[in-house]
Amino acid sequence: MSDYSLERLKQFQFVRVLNEDPVTHALTLLGTLPLQASTEHAHAILRIEKTALSVDSAELIVPQYLENTKRIEGTDIYTWLFGWFAKSADSPDVKINIVHPATEVHIRKYSKQEVTIVHETPALYERIVKPYITAFPPSRTQWVENILNGTSEAEKIVFRDPSPESGYLILPDMKWDLTTLSSLYLVAIAFNRNIRSLRDLTKAHLGMLRSIRREAARVVHEKWGLAPGSLRMFIHYQPSYYHFHVHIVNANYQGLPGMSAGQAHLLDDIISLLECSPDDGPTILQKMTLTYALGEQHGLYEPLKAAQQELDYY
Repeated sequence: MSDYSLERLKQFQFVRVLNEDPVTHALTLLGTLPLQASTEHAHAILRIEKTALSVDSAELIVPQYLENTKRIEGTDIYTWLFGWFAKSADSPDVKINIVHPATEVHIRKYSKQEVTIVHETPALYERIVKPYITAFPPSRTQWVENILNGTSEAEKIVFRDPSPESGYLILPDMKWDLTTLSSLYLVAIAFNRNIRSLRDLTKAHLGMLRSIRREAARVVHEKWGLAPGSLRMFIHYQPSYYHFHVHIVNANYQGLPGMSAGQAHLLDDIISLLECSPDDGPTILQKMTLTYALGEQHGLYEPLKAAQQELDYY
């Protein structure tokens, strides 16, 4: 595990802004950082996001603790101000995610990009998408393997089913600050390496999917006190990495780009589609046309966009 101390972070050499997100109050920066135990620099991506206000810090953010204000605008009974609070060691200002050393693939992934809606038929999946997924080297998901084999983040795991075929583990996602309950974000990662995306799911996986749904609700209730029905569980397609995982988010957490139509598929719906699938032959997930948004920097963008002219949609 790399040590990104304050001293090391201060060696970040800024190159350019890759993206900005006014919804999550985040900036993604490209630059360089020195490699571990070396003076050589490599590309680094820093995603810097304003931390959420927590109910636990409510007493520290009441107006009595304001150091300064600046009026933005006002009308009738409404007034808008900028405000600055006194610094507190217990309330960090930002959360920083680091990708280092970052490859060109990472840089494209984190760059601002236009999206287009594509229709992926089973034939296009077999011809374009499946070979694309199969070509990914194991090194691209080595960080996932490190979590599964316990060499990283072992202390964060909140549930583990060790079965190699139907097992999985649940742990906090890197997008969560581990503090703000209203933005709770966990992820369940399967041990089965043969499930690369939801296209690979069959009725044989129903037990695992139902278990994820059940155990995630139980763990979140016991550990954080959220009642049944308080979680939104979904699967991305296309996913950000091709090793099957389920996103587990506080249902009241709004505005996440990853929950958009055209990317997120509710776990309940996936389970239902598999239950409705025939016992033999392809499942509904394998026979249906999937429609989703694809960014122009994605490796599938050009071939799938070109293939759309084969389809009678427009």
